[in-house]
Amino acid sequence: MVELDFTCNLEGFRRFLINSTCRSFIPESYMRDPEVFPEKEGDQGSIYIEAVDKVDLKKIRDITFVNARDILGVIYTSKSGNTKLKWREQRGRFGRLTGEASANSLVNLSMARVISPDDVEALLGEQGQEGGAPPPDEQGEAASDIPQ
Repeated sequence: MVELDFTCNLEGFRRFLINSTCRSFIPESYMRDPEVFPEKEGDQGSIYIEAVDKVDLKKIRDITFVNARDILGVIYTSKSGNTKLKWREQRGRFGRLTGEASANSLVNLSMARVISPDDVEALLGEQGQEGGAPPPDEQGEAASDIPQ
């Protein structure tokens, strides 16, 4: 796990939530609407949207899509429990993202353009220097086990 603490915009974090939880089945109109967010509760991961005005739109599988305005915060816990992130509003649609993220969540944050691919490499590099295991590659082997 990697500790995160930086400023990001809400739309980027919304894209991260969608990529991480419901990309394959979110209705296209919800995907394009910046006020529609996924919410989820239960043992297998959760997303909570704290907003001044929030209305449930539709439940698909284990995700409830909500229309939310004036968002104060978002709390996300991955299905595995390895990622726990909180976004707190600071000014308008910009806020502070804090918490712990797995290597997979770092990739999803990069895909959502919250952080750059270079940031992912730097964060994982820092983790390796702190004595953590190197991240696995696509075949599941640790990077240090791959012959150069």
